[in-house]
Amino acid sequence: MSKFIEELCNHYATERNFSGVCMLKIKGETVFEKAYGYANRAFKIKNEVDTSFDTASVTKVFTAVAILQLVEQGKLSLDNKIANIIDLKGTKIPDDVTVEQLLNHTSGIADDADEEAGEDYAALFIHSPNYAIRECKDFLKNFAYKDPNFKAGSKVRYCNCSFILLGLTIEKITGMKYQDYVAENIFEKVGMPGTGFFSMDEVNENTAEGYINITGKDGNIIGYKKNIYSYPPIGTADSGAYTTAEDLNRFLVAIQDGTLLNKEYSDILMHPHCNFYESKENNQIPGLSKRNGYAFEFFIINDGKEPFCIYKDGCNYGVAAMFSYYPEKDISLVLLSNQDCNVWAMRREIQLEIYKKYYNI
Repeated sequence: MSKFIEELCNHYATERNFSGVCMLKIKGETVFEKAYGYANRAFKIKNEVDTSFDTASVTKVFTAVAILQLVEQGKLSLDNKIANIIDLKGTKIPDDVTVEQLLNHTSGIADDADEEAGEDYAALFIHSPNYAIRECKDFLKNFAYKDPNFKAGSKVRYCNCSFILLGLTIEKITGMKYQDYVAENIFEKVGMPGTGFFSMDEVNENTAEGYINITGKDGNIIGYKKNIYSYPPIGTADSGAYTTAEDLNRFLVAIQDGTLLNKEYSDILMHPHCNFYESKENNQIPGLSKRNGYAFEFFIINDGKEPFCIYKDGCNYGVAAMFSYYPEKDISLVLLSNQDCNVWAMRREIQLEIYKKYYNI
């Protein structure tokens, strides 16, 4: 397995623009771990296996854990109406939207940039400076006054800003800034030294810069530019936490061993809670389909059985992340990239090899 992944990663690094880290663990043992490319292109500083990368929407999993911690403590209920928790007067957030619907993307609320409809997230900051958005409350003006897409609970539609409302919920209940609560109650509790909400306009040690591809008329990459104007400078509840491959594995173990949540709420986090199905994914594995889930958002399942793979991915300009777990065989795969790169194709190739080798195809 190690040889297969190394050959694949070498190919992607030399031919398909992969710059980052790949790590595979089986039953807690590291089978493969290697870094590629540059954390800083200008000074040719190489990525290392302990380099911290922007995870984009993988951050949502941390937010989901924080919400479930508050539910476990009796400070919040999944069926609570969000309008009864935070002040949304004057907005177009419907009164009937629940915490659970925000978690599983069935709330119907509008997003700041509707990426499912082809809107460009970076375009938000052409006339509104990205550096002015540093806390959850700063996002409200860009989505809370738009009409909902559908009635809450009737459909599913991925929505980044539903997690902004969850971040505001955490702040309201705890009296702490979202970033501070998550750092104290998740990152520090687990022991994730390379993880945090690092601001892009500050100096951060051992942290990878993000690079957007510049392409020529033929589509080939001719250069790179930094992604510092493409999204807010510091992560919040929907996106932007930095972490390392090893820290993501520590986080996974902490979910499993009860460090972060008791068994009831760990199970809620790790299983789908939404009846909406999407089309079969092109993963070359017979019988597997992609199902919209809950907290981890998406699950690949074998129909009628436990999930084959639980995963969360993330993507921003210059950032690509994929965190996958195969519960039956206790296999985890982490792919983190600080350049525009198709880590989803990488994951599919590695996943197929995992299936062939360990699932007796």
